Amino acid sequence: MFTILDHFCSLFPSGTFLGEPLNIRALLALLAVSLLCGAVGSIVVGNRMAFFSDALAHCAFAGVSFGFLLFKIFVNPDGDRTKDDHFWEWVAPVMVTFGAVVGAAIAFVREKTGLASDTVIGVFFAASLGFAAALSKLIKSRRVNALEYFLFGNPLLVTEREIWALFGLLIFTTLALVYLYNGLVLTSFNPSLARSRRLGARWRNYAFIIILALIVNLSLRYVGVLLINALLVVPAAAAFNLGRNLRQVFWITMFVSLVSALGGQWLSWELESRVGIELGVSGTIVLLTVAIFSLSAILGPFRTLTKA
Repeated sequence: MFTILDHFCSLFPSGTFLGEPLNIRALLALLAVSLLCGAVGSIVVGNRMAFFSDALAHCAFAGVSFGFLLFKIFVNPDGDRTKDDHFWEWVAPVMVTFGAVVGAAIAFVREKTGLASDTVIGVFFAASLGFAAALSKLIKSRRVNALEYFLFGNPLLVTEREIWALFGLLIFTTLALVYLYNGLVLTSFNPSLARSRRLGARWRNYAFIIILALIVNLSLRYVGVLLINALLVVPAAAAFNLGRNLRQVFWITMFVSLVSALGGQWLSWELESRVGIELGVSGTIVLLTVAIFSLSAILGPFRTLTKA
């Protein structure tokens, strides 16, 4: 893959956006992440799961801490610093599995106790961050546990293996949504009708939560908590301002997510190379999504008035 990227970049002048392999790798990673978030974003916003996705992202801190504990016990009990290079290869599956278990546990407790969703999510949120905080002093190496790395991420540092992982998750998510999407939408807006048609609303809900947990935990490893939360919520919020039906909302969400992610990376590069203003890629993307949402908030009511 790197050979193909290098050949592609050689077609453009060195120092330009398309002439730098790290930009192309970041572009591919952001393409996969934006498609993933765009595909599930309308369901997240439609089901009022914005706080849920945010909690899953922050629970990743606990997943990494738990993974580090296992890494320390089974892989590197002697504290050999050379083995730290293999930390993420070993811990990433633990973090993703931990996130999926936490997501399913939130849904289970909410179903069995009858407590409000925000209350149950708040309990798991506190428990996960408390667990991470309790183990924070055990993780002394910033090479494997830099807080700002999780918060802001850096798509420019993505590797070939990580790009393949993201596109593998994209294929899995696409196949799952082809089967689940219509039932999830009906369950979201009319649960009683979904039950009467025996669509399996309960297991569909659990399946979607696990898919969402996989997307959040794997994507934030490469692009950060800030960006993954923004792409899950803000494009879909803009789409609900502009769309007239659920089909339009879905495709507008996909479009806004793609434009924000790819446009944000390009804008960050142009500002740095032409003006000398260095902006983080993730932060630029988030600001662009918010700008698009603000525009949609203005245009949405206007469209309604003109239609009337």
